[in-house]
Amino acid sequence: MRLTVLLWLGPLWSLVLSPWLHASPLDYALTPIAIADNVWLLEGKQEAFSRLNGGNIVNTGFILTPAGVVVIDTGPSVRYGKAMRKVIASLTDKPVVLVLNTHHHPDHVLGNLAFAEEAPIAALPATLQQLEQEGDAVAETLYTLVGDWMRDTQVQLPNQTLGPDSLNTGIEIGGQRLRLLALRGHSGADLAILHEPSGTLFAGDLVFHQRALTTPHTPGLALWQQELGLLARQPFNQLVPGHGPLSQGTAAIEQTQAYLGWLDQLLQQAAQAGLSMTEAMQLPIPAHFNGIALSRYELQRSVAHLYNQYEQQAFAEPSSTSAQASSTTKE
Repeated sequence: MRLTVLLWLGPLWSLVLSPWLHASPLDYALTPIAIADNVWLLEGKQEAFSRLNGGNIVNTGFILTPAGVVVIDTGPSVRYGKAMRKVIASLTDKPVVLVLNTHHHPDHVLGNLAFAEEAPIAALPATLQQLEQEGDAVAETLYTLVGDWMRDTQVQLPNQTLGPDSLNTGIEIGGQRLRLLALRGHSGADLAILHEPSGTLFAGDLVFHQRALTTPHTPGLALWQQELGLLARQPFNQLVPGHGPLSQGTAAIEQTQAYLGWLDQLLQQAAQAGLSMTEAMQLPIPAHFNGIALSRYELQRSVAHLYNQYEQQAFAEPSSTSAQASSTTKE
């Protein structure tokens, strides 16, 4: 388990060994952005985890309905979750009636504890399983990376799972319909949420925008690209990515698809050329991706996460070709 967590962090682990020269006030200073009628975004920084940002690198959001508030992801700590609750209370006196976790990564779910006594917390069944298996270890590592921001944070598991009925028909709260899509490309269990009245798609980490994507739990880059095609066909007007600014139309999906295609090709060609992992980490980044936040940093992490798989595929190809040739000769 601890090895899994270190691989998830990749080169980020080295930051733990660096001295921290600046103290940071433990205030997330969350600023709500109204992106549609009664739909709000809390936009995170396009940075890596640090003691300066407290893990606030993630987009979260909430929707105000006549029945109450629906929260989409709760941030990296219980401190963040409490700050989010204060923001909501400053805009409405209605209660939070539902929390939705898009996936199990810690920056999206470790604020759950702040909402646990007020509202049900729902997620995909596989997200619950992943949090049961990895949640405590990843939370412990995040404590190390961001320090006191994490004080009193504990893993609060979802207490509801989204079954076939919810996923097939969506859910309706206060007369407002939320379409739910269960996908897998980023983390193995990814929930996308379309608020139909406003045409706002909360895509979680299936989509990154102007920020290099992360790959620690992807079941495959090809699957991820395929699922982005499904997302692009949904009837939305604007998209909230898991990281990065709000996107109008399909621009963020197209950027994520292009990045995934480039990354897949780069890893294939590097493995076929027999490059070492260190050499692959230093390969050039196209200019149109080099301007994306953390592009070099996340390339290094993706190589750490995925390169062994591509090397195994490259090593298997010659023997597969030989076997085919032998079979053809016998025929």
